[in-house]
Amino acid sequence: MDLIPAPRRAEFREEGPRLALGPATALAAGPGTEGVARWLRRELGAATGFAFPDPAPGARGAVRLELDPGLAGEEYRLTIGEDGVRLAGGSAAGVFWAAQTLRQLLGPDAFRRAPLPERVWELPHGAVEDGPRFGWRGMMLDVARHFMPKDGVLRYIDLLAAHKLNVLHLHLTDDQGWRVEIERYPRLTRVGAWRPRSRWGHRASPLWNETPHGGHYTRDDIREIVAYAAERHVRVVPEIDVPGHSQAAIAAYPELGNTDVVDTAALGVWDDWGVSENVLAPSDHVLRFYEGVFEELLELFPVEVSPFVHVGGDECPKGQWRASPAAQRRIRELGLDGEDGLQSWFVRHFDRWLAGRGRRLIGWDEILEGGLAPGAAVSSWRGYAGGVAAAEAGHDVVMCPEQQVYLDHRQAAGPDEPVPIGYVRTLADVYRFEPVPPGLSPEAAAHVLGAQANVWTEVMESQSRVDYQVFPRLAAFAEVVWSRLPEPAERDLPGFEARMAGHYPRLDALGVDYRPPGGPLPRQRRPGVPGRPIEGEPPIV
Repeated sequence: MDLIPAPRRAEFREEGPRLALGPATALAAGPGTEGVARWLRRELGAATGFAFPDPAPGARGAVRLELDPGLAGEEYRLTIGEDGVRLAGGSAAGVFWAAQTLRQLLGPDAFRRAPLPERVWELPHGAVEDGPRFGWRGMMLDVARHFMPKDGVLRYIDLLAAHKLNVLHLHLTDDQGWRVEIERYPRLTRVGAWRPRSRWGHRASPLWNETPHGGHYTRDDIREIVAYAAERHVRVVPEIDVPGHSQAAIAAYPELGNTDVVDTAALGVWDDWGVSENVLAPSDHVLRFYEGVFEELLELFPVEVSPFVHVGGDECPKGQWRASPAAQRRIRELGLDGEDGLQSWFVRHFDRWLAGRGRRLIGWDEILEGGLAPGAAVSSWRGYAGGVAAAEAGHDVVMCPEQQVYLDHRQAAGPDEPVPIGYVRTLADVYRFEPVPPGLSPEAAAHVLGAQANVWTEVMESQSRVDYQVFPRLAAFAEVVWSRLPEPAERDLPGFEARMAGHYPRLDALGVDYRPPGGPLPRQRRPGVPGRPIEGEPPIV
């Protein structure tokens, strides 16, 4: 049935009667499933033109939603027979994933926003029993380098949910832009959300786009994004980067920088890619400032939707701290192990601060250097090694190794790939990604919460470019983190590719500008825009 991700068990009758849906088809929502019913009526109602009314008194309804205490939270059971469709889940999330499967079974036109004339809606008799392998099935979207307007973020939440992914990690701040409104610090967006121009291509490119770039999400935009995601059972993890990747904040509030070695008042939001040398000063004022940022952030991202808060913690150049008398004095006062200890001190401060407010800190794997509190989690990006070390030390881990699941990396070696970055990571390569590395002890493996694919947008200036880099590889990633697949070498790649042939029309109906299997379309290319391709097979580190 071309289902993606592949379910645990699916049996359908190829021949025989089919269940027809029509204008009179009723939808009955059991207790706890009302939100899923709203979603189904809205999405399938738009595609079919049917209202899916409540059943008449005493009637069962042709489509029935219910909770089943015998199933785990995200597990579901979908059955289709002569008496209708039953979607049962261990929680509302499980029922929602069943509804996503139902939508796929109805065919690509079920993903459209208006009904096509003469379309007949039928379902095969059969059953699906399913549930996820991992609880963390995510995508990191970098909206700091190139801003994605709110509607684009809502669209990506729908695309994640359509693939049974349940985490959106929003990279909200960096050297090149600050994207979330903080009421007490208005210059963060008034100044920090805009840069005068952008490098066109990789940072070694001589080309520039001279159009000022920027934008930010208001507090109400964030509330809408979080609520929209929650209705689709997607958690949103906000990221505020400290102490590096902070030039946009320093441009807005120069006192945040190392003023004893740099004229921070002369800094603007960075217009180049890479890692800026301008990092936060290790002062009490900076800690209090960012506590104020996080206080507002926790209000916007409620704990039931966003239990984790990402603090970055990566790629912090130490040159300014080495030259700063104030930073050196702080190192001596705190008895720290040099500048690396200072970076760890930053992270540990917010680890304790967030834990005291019922949240869990998560950061890139550099936060392991210097030690972590027991509740902190690690995003393992430089390879598997950081995740292995964290898991063996008892920390929860999200696997997102750059060499495997950075979707800004190029999809083929051909000359037509737009702005080629990094290693070649084909659809097949992503399908063979394994989140739990071999050799990890069973106790440590239990700390692997799951995985996420990371989408860094330095060379993705538009929604179309993001689509091209993300799809179809995100479909392969979704199957890896949802389905219980064999070992990588034993996975049925031809079978997956055959199911993808049925999935591309769904992406077409959703308006996704994916990379076609035969290579980029002429309008998807970027001739003459330099990238940074890396040759050979990526190392397993």
